[in-house]
Amino acid sequence: MNTAVLIGRFQPLHNGHLALLQQALQKAERVIVVLGSSHQARSPRHPFSWQERAEMVKLALPEAERARLDFLPLRDLYDETRWVEAVRAGVQAATGKSEAILVGHFKDATSDYLRRFAPWQLLSLPRQHRVDATDLRAALFETDDLDATLASWVDQVPPSTRAFVQAWARLPYLAALKREWAMLKTYRQAWAAAPYAPVFVTVDAVLRCAGHVLLIQRGQDPGQGLWALPGGFLEPRDTLYQSALRELEEETSLRLLPDTLARALKEVAVFDHPDRSQRGRTVSHTHYFDLGERELPELRAADDASAARWVPIAELAGMEEQFFDDHFHMLDRFLGLTR
Repeated sequence: MNTAVLIGRFQPLHNGHLALLQQALQKAERVIVVLGSSHQARSPRHPFSWQERAEMVKLALPEAERARLDFLPLRDLYDETRWVEAVRAGVQAATGKSEAILVGHFKDATSDYLRRFAPWQLLSLPRQHRVDATDLRAALFETDDLDATLASWVDQVPPSTRAFVQAWARLPYLAALKREWAMLKTYRQAWAAAPYAPVFVTVDAVLRCAGHVLLIQRGQDPGQGLWALPGGFLEPRDTLYQSALRELEEETSLRLLPDTLARALKEVAVFDHPDRSQRGRTVSHTHYFDLGERELPELRAADDASAARWVPIAELAGMEEQFFDDHFHMLDRFLGLTR
């Protein structure tokens, strides 16, 4: 039995996605749909869970064709080599085979990953429909008339997607996503007149102590209510290290001697994936401290953190969908949570 693979985020499923899926079903007896950006907190870029996206895909097909689908939810690893290996491993685990037909469309530079799967056969197709999921999400988050917006999607998404989104909009997610979308739009507009697209420099701190790690809960958008590492933007007169210590103290009220933290610093890593932040190109210099097996220092949330907490490292994997941006993957880099 030959297998085709279709990779996408499907946020939401539109007619272009459906056309590619139908081509995959024509080429192979079995199709594995890789649902990218899975296991993330809801956000304006990722409003639908992987389970909801799988349901949208199934609803768009006749019953007989649904039976030929398998779904592979895959997290963003922010490392293309690891990600390609994870796709290959997932497909082989599902089929028992190392070869497949990869179906896709070269939309822009973000589609270059399609070239990384040799010796899989690549079926590169032209653009199927003039529709973009980003525009659909913008319309959804900016509308005051959901019925009118969904009616405008009539030539862009399958009828089942419109019905699904109409029902989904009654769940308690849309209002918070619309608020966050408005904040992000205003944020980007503030930089629109800059002569060059801005690149923001931030610092974050991973502070480990006695089998726990220090997290803050965000008190403001974007990501209000989500867990994150203490951190913030680089101040003009700070070094990266000074900014990391300042943000750590401002958000958690942590009081430790400078020499204690200096001795605890184990590593600094740079996180610079272009899509890691919805605010724009944001490069984080993340400082990893290990305080060893001592008593947990006292904390008190302050500044723009609504809570500060020592979280057992053993609990982090179960919190993956509650993290802001790529902060779970930053922790994974130092603590090996997914390995």
